[in-house]
Amino acid sequence: MLVEVCANSLQSALNAEEAGADRVELCVELGVGGVTPSQGLIQLVSERLSLPVHVLIRPRSGHFTYSTTEFEVMQQDIALCKSIGVQGIVSGVLLSDGHLDYDRTKVLVEAAKPLHFTFHRAFDWVPNPLTTLAQLETLGADTVLTSGQHPGAEQGLDNLTQWQRYTSLTIMAGGGVHTENAGRFKQAGLSALHFSGTAFENAIALDNRIPMNAEKHLQEQRVAVTNTATIRQIIQTVK
Repeated sequence: MLVEVCANSLQSALNAEEAGADRVELCVELGVGGVTPSQGLIQLVSERLSLPVHVLIRPRSGHFTYSTTEFEVMQQDIALCKSIGVQGIVSGVLLSDGHLDYDRTKVLVEAAKPLHFTFHRAFDWVPNPLTTLAQLETLGADTVLTSGQHPGAEQGLDNLTQWQRYTSLTIMAGGGVHTENAGRFKQAGLSALHFSGTAFENAIALDNRIPMNAEKHLQEQRVAVTNTATIRQIIQTVK
């Protein structure tokens, strides 16, 4: 069974290789489902690891319907990853109604060639999974990362196994995979597993320190963007 570890740092990637992972999906900010890592991180992980490195191309947290400028950034990030020499791209785009954005995903798949292309967990939002699998086959994707449209892949196991019988794509189970349930996915006949294996370290005391995390930015249904009118008003006030 192929084991892909979702690594959020150079150290995480090194630990994954030491532990025997088959490949790494590199991203940062796991708490929001992952976003694209920095060029420096991609470069160092590619240089230091001997196993395949796949990079998440997701310009921000939240939903998977991207603006023109966000889509430009995604294409540029894919070009950068190819120039560095990674082995795979993990990405995908949805329409605002949740259906696959076929045209934009096609652009990403074509831009990524000849690298391996994984359509990420945006798949868990599509209303028509079997139709979407067929579309992704047509586009030339290789793998679909999914929890079976449930909060965790263990809960979605019936869907995962059904979809694998339906498609030639690799259905890679991900979401809520841990030491106690990992064996269930192999027993079910799936061939790929994705998880982070996260533990927390480097703890410090935060007594009497103000919080830096801002919950107001954690909104999946809309995207935070600098507002021109607000900036202009403040500039006029202070200039």
